[in-house]
Amino acid sequence: MRSFPIESRSVATVAICFVALLAVFLPIGCGGNGSENSGNASDALPRGAEPVKLRPADFSVDIDNRYWPMRPGSRWVYREADGEGGVQRVVVAVTGRTKRIANGVKARVVRDVVSSDGQPVEVTSDWYAQDGVGNLWYMGESTAEYEKGKVATTAGSWEAGVDGAQPGIVVPANPTPGLSYRQEYYAGQAEDRAKVLSVEEQVEVPFGHFSNAMLTKDLTPLELRLLEYKLYAPGVGPVLTLDVSGASGREELVSFTRGLVAESRAGVGS
Repeated sequence: MRSFPIESRSVATVAICFVALLAVFLPIGCGGNGSENSGNASDALPRGAEPVKLRPADFSVDIDNRYWPMRPGSRWVYREADGEGGVQRVVVAVTGRTKRIANGVKARVVRDVVSSDGQPVEVTSDWYAQDGVGNLWYMGESTAEYEKGKVATTAGSWEAGVDGAQPGIVVPANPTPGLSYRQEYYAGQAEDRAKVLSVEEQVEVPFGHFSNAMLTKDLTPLELRLLEYKLYAPGVGPVLTLDVSGASGREELVSFTRGLVAESRAGVGS
């Protein structure tokens, strides 16, 4: 799952700076005792390398999680500044397509395109599904990085159920401060983790001002120096990401278009 780097003097930044001091003393738990998870309880979210056995019939491609609803046709455009003068455009679009994941779950395909000066930098198809409680799960990705208009590498691609890869949680159904969980797990390549710090933040980006935003602390054991904060606005999704360690950058929401058609939940798991 591609990270959302950033910087700022927005309303959110003041809160983030304060929380950053506290967050140092609130490490994310590693978990990983081999327990199973049905994917139906927000108080039993997977951590670390814990294997989970998901029931495909419990999942839907109709995603209405409060902090990141993914109605087909929805489109987010971000401006990504690397802190060194470089700027990239990021377009995330929910497609009408679905994919049957190796673990049996049917997932929504979301297209993520990063470009610079009109040329592709990274193109990814992400796979998401929502369980019956409302947790938004990440099932894997097919990604390609480009150099001079040609694919340079597909490293980072993974699929839940293939080669030991395990799905993770992108946004919990009921986020509360202190809740921690893994976002993805593919040993040595994709091991992102997150912790909810607050659900009462304010944040301002070019697209607008939001209140009651969820703030998460994201990191990975694969790069211990990297730490970022993400803010999700209710009814919209990710609006701002700040790199606070290991890199400097800012990704902010410039525009958002909500999809017009929602699919029926009939046939879930088919």
